[in-house]
Amino acid sequence: MKVAQLHKPACFFASAVPLAYLLVIVWRYVQGDVAVLGADPGKEIVHYLGQWALILLLVTLSVSPFQFYFKVRVFPLRRMLGLFSFFYAVLHFSAYCVFLLELNFSEIWNEVIDRPYITVGALALLGMFPLAVTSTRAMQRRLGRNWKRLHRLIYPIAIFGIIHFIWQTRSDFTESLMYSAVLALLLSLRVYRSTRERPAKSVSVKT
Repeated sequence: MKVAQLHKPACFFASAVPLAYLLVIVWRYVQGDVAVLGADPGKEIVHYLGQWALILLLVTLSVSPFQFYFKVRVFPLRRMLGLFSFFYAVLHFSAYCVFLLELNFSEIWNEVIDRPYITVGALALLGMFPLAVTSTRAMQRRLGRNWKRLHRLIYPIAIFGIIHFIWQTRSDFTESLMYSAVLALLLSLRVYRSTRERPAKSVSVKT
C-alpha cells in the first residue's frame, strides 16, 4: 500500500480511538476501578460521546477550508469524518436514553419539549440523518446540484451542536468558548471564500 493510500485507514483509526478509549475505561469501571468514571458514570459517558460527536463535526467542517487554503488534498476524508461524527452522535443519544432515561421512552418526548438544550440537540441529530444517508457517491450523482444544497445543513447542525453544548454547561465554559471560537473561524473562512469565488465566477461568465 502506497503512503498516499494510508490517509483513509489512518483517518478511520484516529476516529475510532475515542470509542476504543471509552471501552477501556468502561472495562476498568466494571472491574472495580469506579474512580475512572466519577460519581455519575452514565452522565460522563453521555457527555464524552457528545463531545466527540461535536469535535468530529468541527473537523469535518475544517476539511474544505484546509484543502482550499493549504492546497492539500484531504477532501476524500470528509465523508468518513462526517459519518463518524454521526456515529458518535447516535451513540450519545443512545447512551442518554439508556443511562439517564433508563429506556423510559415515554419520557423522551417530554425531555425534548421541556429542555431547550435537548431540543436543539435533537434537531442537530435529525439534521445529520439525511446527510449520512446521502453521503455515498451514488446519492451524490443522483441528487446532482441538490446534493450540495442539502449538505449545507452541516452549518446549522454545527451551530445547534454548539448551542446544545453551551446550554448544558454549568460552570466551566472554557470548552464551550473554544468550540464556539473554532466554529466562528470556520464559518468566517467559508464566508470569505465565497466572497472571493463570487467575483471570479462573474468574470468568467462575462468573458
